[in-house]
Amino acid sequence: MKNENEFKLTIDSKSVNEGFTRVVVSAFVTPLDPTLEELADLKTAVSEAVTNCIVHGYKDKFGKIYITGKMIDNTVKITVRDRGCGIENIDQAMKPLFTTGEGDRAGLGFTVMESFCDKITVRSKVNSGTSVTLIKKIEGKAKW
Repeated sequence: MKNENEFKLTIDSKSVNEGFTRVVVSAFVTPLDPTLEELADLKTAVSEAVTNCIVHGYKDKFGKIYITGKMIDNTVKITVRDRGCGIENIDQAMKPLFTTGEGDRAGLGFTVMESFCDKITVRSKVNSGTSVTLIKKIEGKAKW
């Protein structure tokens, strides 16, 4: 029998909620007894996905961000979705240093997500939104 758990969360696209999401994801994976590095990696990847929704998906307006988490045994799948402007060219957007942001944006969000997760999937449709799915295997042993 598999150990399974899941959650659904809807937040406003406000930067203050990025930190809140990190806490939710931390609490969600705690039963897997992750290492500090595994926990930091997952929190950082989720943080980047949420920040992309806020900064790029909704740009100068507010909207909702939908986050779902699913855990099967020691594999965690987090999906972060918005209904913002969408990404015109996903391949280009995922290249290091590419950004549509202004000022201090480094263009490393997807690169960070890819480096901290085992798998990342990006789906997007212009004017409909973007969905980023992060998959990470936690080596800590499940205790529940």
